[in-house]
Amino acid sequence: MAAHHLQSSLFDQADELRLGPLDGLRRTDLGPGAWIDVLPGWLDGADDLFERLADEVPWRAERRKMYDNVVAVPRLLAFYGEDDRLPHPVLAEARDALSAHYAEELGEPFTTAGLCYYRDGRDSVAWHGDRIGRGAREDTMVAILSVGEPRDLLLRPAGGGGTAVRRPLGHGDLIVMGGSCQRTWEHCVPKSARATGPRISIQFRPSGVR
Repeated sequence: MAAHHLQSSLFDQADELRLGPLDGLRRTDLGPGAWIDVLPGWLDGADDLFERLADEVPWRAERRKMYDNVVAVPRLLAFYGEDDRLPHPVLAEARDALSAHYAEELGEPFTTAGLCYYRDGRDSVAWHGDRIGRGAREDTMVAILSVGEPRDLLLRPAGGGGTAVRRPLGHGDLIVMGGSCQRTWEHCVPKSARATGPRISIQFRPSGVR
């Protein structure tokens, strides 16, 4: 694994990893039927978690066919299924806390965790919705915990058009995309021309949603 150069946050100097309460979540109604909840700094000690995940997760580089070419996916990936042990206990704690908080609204627990490692501003993910599986036809939720340097997450109505919603996420920030968000909206992490440090996102999803 190549060296990672994280600029530590002055606001994240906790001696231990600790999740805060979820009652500070603030909801934004995107319409139609889509919403996001955001909670800055949910995880204290997030920079330490970034270092551990960057060093210890078995990251893989993928290549995918795009038109007539096979291209490198511009980020590193890892996936933990329903029966897999997560790479750090605080992630299991986060998953359980989210499952409990959204139990009435979601009706099922978060079960899987997908990890993306954006090494610098050249790494990105294109516009998409999590529509593989049930997310293509049912309301669902995807909760994303971000550690490392902040990167912008953009959301826009599916198919483009309208004004994009921008949320910079890093250093322990949480965003939850819910309702019809995966079907009626798209999200991306664009490339950045600025000097940008590394970021890891952890995406918690219910069973059958990718």
